Amino acid sequence: MMFHSQKRVILLSVGLMVSLVSACSSSEWQVSATPSDSAVSAALDNQPDPALLRDIALPQQAAMTLPTSVRPCCAFGNGQKVKLGAMTIPFYRHANTISLEDLGAHAYEAGSFSHQKSAPDEGRSGENNGIIYTRKGGFIDLAHVRDTADNAVALFYQIHPNLGEKQSIALPFEIGPRTIEIDRFEVKLLTATQRWELAAAMAVRLAYSMAEAHEIAQYHGYRSFGPWTEDVSAYSPEDLYSNMLGAKIALAVLTNNLAMTRQQYNYHMTSWIAATLDWLEPVTAAETDALFDVIDGYWWDSNEPMPNKFMLLKRHYDLGEHQSPYLVPMDMAKNSDTWSDVVGVYETPNVAHDLSLANHVHGITIDNVAKQWLHVDAKFESHFEHVPESLWRDGFTQQSFLALTRYNEKLDETLLSEHLSQHSHLPLAIEQTSQGELK
Repeated sequence: MMFHSQKRVILLSVGLMVSLVSACSSSEWQVSATPSDSAVSAALDNQPDPALLRDIALPQQAAMTLPTSVRPCCAFGNGQKVKLGAMTIPFYRHANTISLEDLGAHAYEAGSFSHQKSAPDEGRSGENNGIIYTRKGGFIDLAHVRDTADNAVALFYQIHPNLGEKQSIALPFEIGPRTIEIDRFEVKLLTATQRWELAAAMAVRLAYSMAEAHEIAQYHGYRSFGPWTEDVSAYSPEDLYSNMLGAKIALAVLTNNLAMTRQQYNYHMTSWIAATLDWLEPVTAAETDALFDVIDGYWWDSNEPMPNKFMLLKRHYDLGEHQSPYLVPMDMAKNSDTWSDVVGVYETPNVAHDLSLANHVHGITIDNVAKQWLHVDAKFESHFEHVPESLWRDGFTQQSFLALTRYNEKLDETLLSEHLSQHSHLPLAIEQTSQGELK
């Protein structure tokens, strides 16, 4: 009798723990839309007008809280050394490459843990985030893809119920207070479909701008884990392309109305991510590792432990609505010791697929009516000493992101040159010296 009582307590405890973990790992939502009179009238017609049938209203309570943190992944490279304080951890290497078959089920606001179904008739699995190389999209960071998609969906359900109205949306603190400020604009002449599409386009564009702001925050002192600086990840070459990829996938999911519940969103994000990566022609995890070996010493340095800034040697400073991926040049691969491991990647020509996000949708210029405002907290001001105060002192929007980033790029050029002069054995240093770029 005692055994059965104890067993029941244990089962109840386990159930409670699973419930608590599930509640902490992701936010629940279920949206029930209300049809307008014109939608009901159209539904009762002999030949219903599909455009009128789409005239539905999302309730104010559909507004979701934005994810409060980013997924913990991934520094550029493979098998990186890791340093805590002044000591490099002996015999430890950080593995972060992944294959298409091991993506796992997407989970909204997954954080560090998730346990979701990838489809209604399949078992549960956790998200597996890492970096995968594709022939059309270069290196893709899955955490960046997922984070931006989640932010886009959350923003959509805050924007659509109030479309055209003045609105302020609070964003998580990184290096200071952040908000999205949306001005009043006219939507009366737009159809229901156009309003839905405009809200979706605004949401994904603003979610992408949040990703750009995160790159800036990482450069200027933001830390998600206190002991570690995130300078090593700022402007990583795969970041913004991956973020924009997540925005594009979210746009497809929202346009097809596949995110009315959290579970529905997770199912469709799982299938859309897998299908999108498959279209971009992914390679195996072993080939991704080998390609990281090809660019070791040129794009990153395996001898530098995380979180040293110049573990990353190549950075991407070209923020904006158009993003191009970095493909590993075949000549570089041919001249490496791992050519035999990656020769299959180049059996057919690798053609980069560029991405872009629309700014002009149904007569509305999104950047004119919706701005992300960032203000720098006093404790981060010292990280902006190389940037003119006119660009940041009174706050700044996404329209100043690129101009501000150019000052970061200029400072990095000096710091990298100094680093390479002290590490003249690096292939990048040797290459720049031969070309007269490094003295």
